[in-house]
Amino acid sequence: MKARWWQGSLLYLLILVALLALAFSFFQPNKGPEEVDFYKFVDNTKSGKVDSIQQDGNSIIGLKEEKPVIKAAFVGSTKELMDSLKDSGVKLGDDGVKFEVKTGGFDWGSIMLSFLPLVLFGALLFFLFRSARGANTQAFNFGKSRARLSSGDKPTVTFADVAGIDESKGELQEVVEFLKNPQKFLVLGARIPRGLLLVGPPGCGKTLIAKATAGEAGVPFFSISGSEFVEMFVGVGAS
Repeated sequence: MKARWWQGSLLYLLILVALLALAFSFFQPNKGPEEVDFYKFVDNTKSGKVDSIQQDGNSIIGLKEEKPVIKAAFVGSTKELMDSLKDSGVKLGDDGVKFEVKTGGFDWGSIMLSFLPLVLFGALLFFLFRSARGANTQAFNFGKSRARLSSGDKPTVTFADVAGIDESKGELQEVVEFLKNPQKFLVLGARIPRGLLLVGPPGCGKTLIAKATAGEAGVPFFSISGSEFVEMFVGVGAS
């Protein structure tokens, strides 16, 4: 019971975290640098809004106090970029704007933050499918029922132990004969009934005479009460 409570709480916690992560991923404000053209990038740099420039592939990023503020596209080598900035009046170096080339690498923090909602959503689906599979396994796990087996090799109950229902014993005697010597009946084309329905109030001897039938025929007897059935399909079982 404690395990079920713990699993249920973990499932609800995963659902809550997944929803929060998705909301954070979709609705968080865009805090990236403003994208401008090269000429506006130069103007912002000359006006003092940028104190360092970083080249990242085909992009240049303007930073103010180490925070990205503007971004522009530039296709060319590092030397061509530096020459274009100098020709536009931007001072580079110790007396001007700091310039650096960003080395290749992965921003693992951003990558993990991007994939976190997907991971949580996958974990949620895993728990849901696992719960559904457990329910289906329980539904079709009839082979592991709690039916009790009485061996037919050493019968403990026979018709001699049943009194007061001679008519029922006479009808069941035919079933006993079929179970003892089925070949004799099969030659004649007879088939044993699929089942027998014993009707009566509780305590009238239905289970006892069924067990006696198995004992007379020398076959195993399985017994299980209706309350021990696990409902496998809607409308079938103890309910």
